[in-house]
Amino acid sequence: MEGEGLMRSGGCKRERQAWFRRGLALLWLMVAAGWSIGIVPAAQGSPAGAVGDAARGRNLFNGKGVCFYCHGLDAHPDQLPQLAQDTASYVAHLDPKPPHLREPLGLKMTGDKERFRLIREGHVGTGMLPDANLSDQEIHDLLAYLAILRSPAASKGESHP
Repeated sequence: MEGEGLMRSGGCKRERQAWFRRGLALLWLMVAAGWSIGIVPAAQGSPAGAVGDAARGRNLFNGKGVCFYCHGLDAHPDQLPQLAQDTASYVAHLDPKPPHLREPLGLKMTGDKERFRLIREGHVGTGMLPDANLSDQEIHDLLAYLAILRSPAASKGESHP
């Protein structure tokens, strides 16, 4: 009888995780559907000449932008924050794994316009969901911070803003 209770509690946990994953998938579909019918405007890309502030970008990366959930604090993938159990489990099981933002040779994106669009619209087939909560300026601030992370000094672990 005791074993039956343990099996049920384990089943509850798996069921909650399954519902969490379904909820994220539903959220993704709702946002994508909103774009396709024009409810949520799709990003037009990075406006020419926009300048970001790397220090503000770092604060966004480790805060409002929640980038650090998957990419780690200050983009150190081995320094993930303390997350709710369901969220931590979701992040741990991402496939493909989030890219290491301090290793420029492993990154596929080559331009800020493409990076801007990826942050705004998300990346289908990955855990990178769209972010409509960030303003265009905040995304430019993130891009400025990401540029520093891709620099040779940051790749070697030297300090940055």
